[in-house]
This record gives sequence, structure tokens and C-alpha cells, in this order.
Amino acid sequence: MKKAVILLLTLFSIHFSAQNTKTKAKEELPTPKWSILGKFSFLFNQSSFSNWASGGQNTIASNISVNYDFNYKKDNVNWDNILKTGYGISHVSNSGLQKTDDRFELNSLFGYSTSKYWFLSFLTNFKTQYSDGFNYSSDPKELVSEFFSPAYLTFGPGMLWKKSDKLNVNIAPATARYIFVSEQFSGDFGVEEGKTISLGLGFNLSGLYKFTLMENIEMENTLTMYSDYLANVGNIDIDYQTNINFKVNESIKMQMTFQTIIDDNSSSKVQFRELFGLGVNYNFHEKVTY
Repeated sequence: MKKAVILLLTLFSIHFSAQNTKTKAKEELPTPKWSILGKFSFLFNQSSFSNWASGGQNTIASNISVNYDFNYKKDNVNWDNILKTGYGISHVSNSGLQKTDDRFELNSLFGYSTSKYWFLSFLTNFKTQYSDGFNYSSDPKELVSEFFSPAYLTFGPGMLWKKSDKLNVNIAPATARYIFVSEQFSGDFGVEEGKTISLGLGFNLSGLYKFTLMENIEMENTLTMYSDYLANVGNIDIDYQTNINFKVNESIKMQMTFQTIIDDNSSSKVQFRELFGLGVNYNFHEKVTY
């Protein structure tokens, strides 16, 4: 009987010690502070005609895009960084090469929590392009933009309402915006003639909303609105973009992008951009503790 009691006490002691060790190990496991999400996609489109009665032009088009999300969370600090960059070209018979996409954009939103969903914030946004842009409707084609011309730098303090990583709105009532152009484009894009830099101060509202439409279909909406206090008071610049991703399998995805821009400094007309394609997609997600 004594041997049985000693055996039971020994087994209980071993079990308790093992559970205590597991609990301590779980408690001591470092919490990830950085979350890194990368997305790479390559889209390809091609059409070919031969003796086609209704006519048509042979075309080849491709687009490469790379998006990175760098998010930091610790205690009351929330810091979201998004890099979006892409380049696309097409070749149309009798017209040659044409640029279909050209963008580089970096968004940084730092927040310090004041309540469950509200943060004191500081917004930084920079966007430009890689290569020359042309108006192909004129003959000969007309140069209308080039590398770093224009380039936009926007920053300012504000308040961030963040329900989740998929839903947030940032309000920045005192936002500075710089517009940079080369000497060749002095007088364009809202920069005064004879100058290459323009400074504005205004109200900025930006928001993000991601959700799942249905299984394997995700939709992302981004909206930015800006109104300058120093020029064209009451005029609002709008940049709205929708991305719809259709997942075929782990590597193949279909993507649709719709973008609308209203900006009197760059064009007197409403600007539209649409991109559709099926291609290779690669994602990776990493969490780090430093």
C-alpha cells in the first residue's frame, strides 16, 4: 500500500512539474512586435488576330507589382507602413510600346493609443513614378511627366480611428503637402511658373476598408481626400482605389483594380485607371519580435 501511495505521489509530482514547465515556457515566449506581409504579382495579357473579319490589333501586356506591409504593435504604440509599387507596359501593333502602370507609394501611419479605438497619429505619404509619361493621343506623342516629376510628400498630425487592421480612418486637419517637379514642368501640377516646389497646408482624410466578398474573393478600398487652405479653398482632391483579388489557387490569382482621381492640379478632367489580369502571385507573412 505504501509503495502504491509513493508511486502515485511520484507520478503526480512529475505531471505537475511538467505542466508548470510548459506554463512557464508559454509565458516566457516573446510576443511578436513586427508583422511583415509581402505580396508579389505578375500579370500577363495577350491577344492575336489573323485574317479576322471584324478587325483587331495584336497586343501584349504585362504588369509587375510588389506590395509590403510592415506593422509594429507594442503596448500603446501602433505603427503601420505600406509600400506599393508597380510597373506595366503593353505593345500594340502599329503603336509600339506604351506604359500602362507606373507608381511608387509609401504610406506610414504612427499611432499612440488614447482609448480602445482612438489614437493620436502622424501621417506620412510619398508617391511618384519611375519613368517618362506620354500623351499617346497626340501625334507625335507628348511628354507629360517624368521620373520624380511630379512627386508628392504629405505629412501631418491627426487622430486615427482604428477598428482593426482591415478598417481605419485617419483625420489630419493640419497636413503639409509638397509637390516637386523638374524645371521642364515648372508651372504644371500646381507648381507656380519659375518654381520647382510647391507647399500647401490643408485638411487630409484617409481611410482603409478590406473585407471578403465571398470565398476566395477579397476586396480592398482606399480613399484619400485633401483640401488646401492656402489655394483653391473649398476644392477637394480625391483619390479612390478598389482592388479585387480572386484566388484560383495558392500561386494563381486574378486581379482587378479600379482607380479614380480628381485633382485639378494634374488634370481638369476626372481620371480613371482600370487593370485586369490573371497571373502568378506569391505571398509571405512573417512575425518578428525585435
